[in-house]
Amino acid sequence: MPRGKFTNHKGRNRKFTSPEELEEQRKQEELKQKWRKEHGQEESSESESEEEKSGSGSSEDSDSDDDKPTKAKGVSGLIEVENPNRVVKKNKKLNNLDNLGEGEKPQLSRREREEIERQRAAAAYQKLHAEGKTEQARADLARLAIIRQQREEAAKRREAEKKAKDDVPKKR
Repeated sequence: MPRGKFTNHKGRNRKFTSPEELEEQRKQEELKQKWRKEHGQEESSESESEEEKSGSGSSEDSDSDDDKPTKAKGVSGLIEVENPNRVVKKNKKLNNLDNLGEGEKPQLSRREREEIERQRAAAAYQKLHAEGKTEQARADLARLAIIRQQREEAAKRREAEKKAKDDVPKKR
């Protein structure tokens, strides 16, 4: 008996299967497969593995098996349920893709449509503003005219003052 508090359990309960047990399991599996074949419930993976084991399976036998539709196992064969939310991807031909792009415009979201409308409206406003047809453009042009007039008057005053200064020294 090992000393100390903890004991090691590794390798304690090892059980090896005897060859007789393996042979019996194999026979039981073959019986199950025969029963399934008789009742038409042979699984495709088992039949494939069985053909590989036999090695000399003729191609004629496999062709005749493929012709028969496979039965669905369990409840799935009785109930046909289709998920309404599942989207089936449809393959499109290349020549159809070219025609689709020309005929219909891409579907835009509400935000994208509003953004495009804003850009168009801003461009139209800028064009009208440049032509001077908007209220803001008229106000800007009026303001500019007033400023020009004030600058012209200021320039005339300066010239008059210069002339007055030039005339004063000549008189002396």
